[in-house]
Amino acid sequence: MDRFDFSPLFRSTIGFDRLTRLVDAATRVDSASLAYPPYNIEKTGEDAYRLTMAVAGFSPSELDITVQENTLLVTGKGAQKEDENGGGYLHRGIARRSFERRFSLADHMKVVGASLDNGMLSVDVVHEVPEAAKPRTIKIGTTVETGLPQVTEQKAA
Repeated sequence: MDRFDFSPLFRSTIGFDRLTRLVDAATRVDSASLAYPPYNIEKTGEDAYRLTMAVAGFSPSELDITVQENTLLVTGKGAQKEDENGGGYLHRGIARRSFERRFSLADHMKVVGASLDNGMLSVDVVHEVPEAAKPRTIKIGTTVETGLPQVTEQKAA
């Protein structure tokens, strides 16, 4: 039983299909992927955030950043490098295994840039609410009667 039906809880809500997808994603947690690569999420401004991942040994061509439907996907494909002199590693402590990290983005979050510096991948994200989605005040109008309602009397025959 890996599917739950939350529809009785959401009878008075409209358009919360994304919430069901988030609950499904939370139930599919892979414990092996939780630790690699390590990352930080920091707030760099009022509406700005930075995701920093430790991806030592990866080149920019081996990393891929994709945003699709409020999901930020960072993947790394570690290519096996052979030594030109025919030698190999005596000890390999820097992990270069392939990885895939998914981050759920809130509505109106936009990835504005990424950089790789000294083995640290930084992804900058800002919260940009469009004008159409910002709260607005609606004036309440009144209708004024210009004349008195007319009453007609009918006589019984």
